[in-house]
Amino acid sequence: MKKKVSWLKLISFFVHPKLNDMGIKEKSIDLKKRMRTALKGGGEKAIEKQKAIGKLTARERIIALLDPKSFHEYDLFVEHAAKDFDMNKKYLPGDGVITGTGTISGNPVCIYAQDFTVAGGSLGWMHAKKITKIMDHALKLKVPLIGINDSGGARIQEGVNSLAGYGEIFFRNTLASGVIPQISVILGPCAGGAVYSPALTDFVFTVEKITKMFITGPEVIKTVLGEEISMEALGGAKVHCEDTGNAHFYAESEEECFSQIKQLVSFIPWNNINKAKNFPKKSPKTRRYKIDTVMPSDAKQPYDVRDLIKAIADDSEFFEIQELFAKNITIGFARVNGETVGVVANQPLFLAGVLDVDSSDKAARFVRYCDSFNIPLFTLVDLPGYLPGVDQEHAGVIRHGAKLLYAYSEATVPKITLITRKAYGGGYIAMCSHHLRADFVFAWPTAEIAVMGPEGASNIIFRKEIMTAENPDEMRKEKVAEYKSKFANPYVAAAYGYVDAVIEPNETRKMLIHALDISKDKKVQLPAKKHGVPPF
Repeated sequence: MKKKVSWLKLISFFVHPKLNDMGIKEKSIDLKKRMRTALKGGGEKAIEKQKAIGKLTARERIIALLDPKSFHEYDLFVEHAAKDFDMNKKYLPGDGVITGTGTISGNPVCIYAQDFTVAGGSLGWMHAKKITKIMDHALKLKVPLIGINDSGGARIQEGVNSLAGYGEIFFRNTLASGVIPQISVILGPCAGGAVYSPALTDFVFTVEKITKMFITGPEVIKTVLGEEISMEALGGAKVHCEDTGNAHFYAESEEECFSQIKQLVSFIPWNNINKAKNFPKKSPKTRRYKIDTVMPSDAKQPYDVRDLIKAIADDSEFFEIQELFAKNITIGFARVNGETVGVVANQPLFLAGVLDVDSSDKAARFVRYCDSFNIPLFTLVDLPGYLPGVDQEHAGVIRHGAKLLYAYSEATVPKITLITRKAYGGGYIAMCSHHLRADFVFAWPTAEIAVMGPEGASNIIFRKEIMTAENPDEMRKEKVAEYKSKFANPYVAAAYGYVDAVIEPNETRKMLIHALDISKDKKVQLPAKKHGVPPF
């Protein structure tokens, strides 16, 4: 016959201090010991080596970026499962990557940081599993994902499992695209297949003398092509910010980089369902930035379009993106009446603000980002058209230029355009004209909207008259003046309804605020389809 067990005795077995105190204490001691070991990463020597070259450790980076005491780490005790090449004898704390959640300005984010002090931050299967787990978490919770890259690349000892790990990461980057903001921070080497994860994310941050990003390193290039190049010259921060356009932000220190990230996330929404947080309304700093003083009286004189943006934006604050790449177009975030807007503006200081291969790519990608995350678009137009030339034609300016047409046409957020001076040819159409479904198009009295500039147009239209005239130069001047009076103004376009209002420059901010307010609940019904086929 079975002996009955008293419920009182059963409960006391689990909770009575005298019965369980020793076991709990021992296990707590064991836990703390395991944590101390794991938290040391690659050990003191590896950490000293990391700091000697001016780099913070992975954990220090996370703490510096997030709000104080907000970081919660997960999967601290994950270990690799590799057995070949004596890997079964090696202990790699956290398998070389730290993952968790925290907050920035009180708002939740998911984050991971590769730990170069542990096996060079190399990516094995469990390393990748930790990253994909936090990526899944970010997508499920609809919060931003921040990845800090500092890795020697795929862990060779794990073979195809390392490649599989990268593939799983890339797939999730693509799933999360347009749903949650994805931020990549390159704070060390990022080579081979590893570079494609940052390339799939929204914003890439780099730091001088620390960032090293390339498909194949200097040694491989030397072996295969016989060319010698340093890691910095091949894939350093400035290379990717100025030349390749692979990166969006350049900093001279890790601390500056983290400050840039904090500023960026203050402008963007946490996911594609919500809008960016509204801030208190502020007037522009008109003592320093005033439209009357920003714009030169000579229509051919260049000016810095960023000063014009600051003359319109709240508190004259403009957060520029890809400042060093394709400088003939300017993109970034500003606030107008407390609301975040994405700004796309031709920059007359460089190449007269023309559109070319790189500027079209730069602007198109930004337009699609803003559209994905419910950020209204404000476009400032002042350009002579697309850049002519054999180099541009052979580089595919037709295909690249079409990306901007596609991005603006596809965008359904409020789209407000201002034409300040020149808007010639295909450039007029591409810079968010009414024909690409801009909601409002405003123009200053100084705007010139035409197929081409007066000089070029006159040489074509009045070619015979000029050639047969007794004084061709005088005739040319006369015909240029005639063309200007007929077409080099905003009123012809306004007569057809292609310009909604011709406004005084000082009315710009008031009209922009009104346009944003009236279009805030805009709804657009697009044709049903799986997706379009952009001119990638």
